[in-house]
Amino acid sequence: MSKGRESKPHIGIYGRRNNGKSSLINCLAGQDVAIVSDHAGTTTDPVKKSFEITGFGPVILVDTAGIDDSGELGQKRVDRTLRTLEIIDLALLIVTNNSWGEYENDLYAKFITNDLPFIIIHNKSDLEEPTADFSNQISSVTGSSLLEFSSLDKRNYEQLITLIRNTIPEHSYKTPALLGDLISYGDIVLLITPIDVEAPAGRLILPQVQAIRDILDNEAVAIVLKEREVDSFLKKTKIKPALAITDSQVFVKADASIPHDIPLTSFSIMLARFKGDFENYLKGTPTISELKDGDRVLLLESCTHHVSCDDIGRTKIPRWINNFTGKKIDYEVVAGHDPLPRPIEDYSLVIQCGGCMITRKQIHNRLRIAVNAGVPVTNYGMAISYVMGIYNRAIAPFVKGKSSTNTYL
Repeated sequence: MSKGRESKPHIGIYGRRNNGKSSLINCLAGQDVAIVSDHAGTTTDPVKKSFEITGFGPVILVDTAGIDDSGELGQKRVDRTLRTLEIIDLALLIVTNNSWGEYENDLYAKFITNDLPFIIIHNKSDLEEPTADFSNQISSVTGSSLLEFSSLDKRNYEQLITLIRNTIPEHSYKTPALLGDLISYGDIVLLITPIDVEAPAGRLILPQVQAIRDILDNEAVAIVLKEREVDSFLKKTKIKPALAITDSQVFVKADASIPHDIPLTSFSIMLARFKGDFENYLKGTPTISELKDGDRVLLLESCTHHVSCDDIGRTKIPRWINNFTGKKIDYEVVAGHDPLPRPIEDYSLVIQCGGCMITRKQIHNRLRIAVNAGVPVTNYGMAISYVMGIYNRAIAPFVKGKSSTNTYL
């Protein structure tokens, strides 16, 4: 399950079967958006519901299967439930009947591992209220207070909304500017956008659209043109842009066309700084020079897409790295949230795509296993600029004190 185009905060609802997870969603939504039944296991797979919580704002609630599901099929449902932890900004753990056991302990441990904020809710309190001993147990085990709640009589509803508002990370619903710290009122930003076989028919790719919108939001001017028009445009207009942003695939052409006193970067590096693990990208990118024969490189695509014969991640980047290093390197590609084919320690480098279709949290969660294992990480645009010899120029707009010459090469 991926956040896809949804940038709203994602709130996951977790708990055992028949604990009232779907009822809680309906209560929060103020309408029947989830199937409710007296039979345990009604929700079989994670389901996303988009609506506005009164008093908070628009969210995506993710209804999940019970963590105590059984049997071979049930275990697959549990696995899908646990995979949603990668996309969640806040977890609501639902308990009932003063019951806390192995299932809840395991889920709580995963919250901690994923650095995931959570709220523990004792639902169906109209039938059985939480005891003082149980509340103390929850506080002792998790360090979190237990909220008494009932989807039927809505007791403590406003308190739950306040908890959601106070617990969910600010970055989940406040989006920083892509370029706002780089441009000023009236600045001209040149966007170099090649139209090739990978460009979607009749439209621009999402990072290009995001850049245009952000430029306009910052009261600046966006000029969009193809790479072969750059030289003529600059010569005829005498315009000196405050910033130029290019598609990574035409970095070399853009580097030659854009005077070196004009900052130049790529859409992918723009996204890397915006929501990627930029600091670790900066550390990991130069390790491309250290790759050896037989090393494995993992390429992470964060969405599924049609694969062309000259695909940027599956074809071009491996070819460019091979030409740059002169080594025989093995490449593996993992799309979406598919599991890794081997232990992360088997890789010498991980290259993450721009991540235009997912959130910052998803990218960081995806890369955390590599970072924790000491495996270098980078992203498509930064890797491309490095092997093309213009890495420092490409990152300079976002990194103080960097020259426009690639001192790593």
